[in-house]
Amino acid sequence: MPGVPAWLWALAAAAFVFFTDDYVIAGVLPEIAGEFAVTEAVAGQLITVFALTVAVAAPVAAVVTASWPRRLLLLAACAVFVAANVAAALTGSFAVLMGLRVLAALAAAAATPALFAVTAALAPESRRGRYLAVVSIGVTGSIAAGVPVGTWIGGEFGWRATFAAVAVAGVLAGFAILATVPATPSGSAPGLGEQLAVLARRPITLGLLANATTLAGSMLLLSYLAPFVRELSGTGPDGRALLFAVSGVAGMLGVWWGGLAVDRVGPDRSLLIGVGGLVAALGVLAGLWFVRPVPFWLVVPVTAVWAGFAFWNSPAIQARLLGLAGPVGGQALALNTTATYLGVSLAGALGGLVLGGVGTGGLAPAAAVLVAASWVVFRLAAVDARTSRSPDRSPGGSQQSRMI
Repeated sequence: MPGVPAWLWALAAAAFVFFTDDYVIAGVLPEIAGEFAVTEAVAGQLITVFALTVAVAAPVAAVVTASWPRRLLLLAACAVFVAANVAAALTGSFAVLMGLRVLAALAAAAATPALFAVTAALAPESRRGRYLAVVSIGVTGSIAAGVPVGTWIGGEFGWRATFAAVAVAGVLAGFAILATVPATPSGSAPGLGEQLAVLARRPITLGLLANATTLAGSMLLLSYLAPFVRELSGTGPDGRALLFAVSGVAGMLGVWWGGLAVDRVGPDRSLLIGVGGLVAALGVLAGLWFVRPVPFWLVVPVTAVWAGFAFWNSPAIQARLLGLAGPVGGQALALNTTATYLGVSLAGALGGLVLGGVGTGGLAPAAAVLVAASWVVFRLAAVDARTSRSPDRSPGGSQQSRMI
């Protein structure tokens, strides 16, 4: 990616670290459960409490810190995050560890929307989509690389080493932000009533609903991808590992291409293309179920296309919200963080119901129906954005009018 400034790499690295901390604990659950003499189900609540804290705290943190300089906010979040992970590596109490996960999640809730808001503010207007994509690649890369590396560290040196490694990575991310991200004035935040009035506009609320529905559909299949491909093609553990690796790489490519699409055709049209492609890929996977067993060589490219479109939409969603929300763009991104986590939570619940009700073959059709519904809602949101009077926008808001 030629021409990417150092500050953008720093923000992408911070996104990588924050989201690795979110997911990596799944790889060391057995070791944590064993040391604290709890079941793996109980230990798994460390993941649940992190996700719920981010979902609830992100919009609150965005309002509370609205007048803070963005670089100061990111540095403070890194400091709290590092302290929480250092303490987690040292604690001898499961209850304390649970509390420290809440503390780390609060830091992530404050930092995540700010990472994208700073990116959009510093990016040239013509490259805003691809700059947002670079930070999104940090998020996707945490799944593709951060979690496996953290799991390996835990397996070799113990689960405490995993938390220590995340803390070290947080320190490095903080120094990178301090050294490269320009300081920005704090300015004056709109009043709470004005913030809520903007955030309650239909184009924004419909977009948030559509994002949650899209995530629910795409993650519904991803959550149960292992049993799905096992029954679809008889794929064993090695093949499934390859599919997850392919999905990670395809996801990073999809994010980048989605960012390029935002810069070329605008966020609304990019979203309709990306979500439409995701529906088509899920439809193919649903159709393949009826001709199983399917050769593994055919499953791999279809899965790659599905994963690419699943991650394609992230830059467009963020660029769209920033363009519509204007001076409260950070708060809109915080609500989007909540919508994302709610969508992921809904995916697990719905996937379990489908699996228990109609079986594995129902996963892809159910996911396709959800994502198709989100396409309709995104379309309605785009029409609303065109016909309603926009608020005071950020510089990138003009692209919002470039839509189908």
